[in-house]
Amino acid sequence: MKADSVLPRGPVPGPEAPGADVPFPARRGRLCSARHAVAAALPGVSAVTTGLLVLAAIGVMIGEPVLIPSLAASAGVLHSTPTLPVAQPRSVVVAHLLGAGAGYVVLALLPTSPWSAALAGGLTFAATTLARTPHSPACATAVVVVLQTPPAVRFTALLLCATVVLVLAGHAASRVRRGTARYPVRWW
Repeated sequence: MKADSVLPRGPVPGPEAPGADVPFPARRGRLCSARHAVAAALPGVSAVTTGLLVLAAIGVMIGEPVLIPSLAASAGVLHSTPTLPVAQPRSVVVAHLLGAGAGYVVLALLPTSPWSAALAGGLTFAATTLARTPHSPACATAVVVVLQTPPAVRFTALLLCATVVLVLAGHAASRVRRGTARYPVRWW
């Protein structure tokens, strides 16, 4: 079978083709929209970065790792979707604590392994759903607990403080930025 028999032959579009007289957008418009995109993203990026740098600084001062991957994800959620239930303080704080608890429960029952870490992540999702505190980064907290096995009391206290710092940073950032949604919509 030849391509000529399958594809119909038609006129090649040219100057007389419909829509050929539509001008291309000016390059200035694209550059201008790119500048607007950067200007719109800059406050959120700086707020997230500042919050994470504060957590890193606290960790350096006390000699403990306070900044864990799930908290970085939480900072992104707080600043990109400040009005959604997933970003509200109750969801952020309680969900991370539930994640840590699920991780320690799994550690008490099973040895450390990727399988038990996955189970802890799923258990966290179930717990946060039942508690009506949806916050998916908390599932990563459970995985960190199972794979890193940090001391329970110290880790949980640091996690609580870190989530409160993130919530306060989100609150402060929403007060600084004009014309954006206020965070939080509700405190608890």
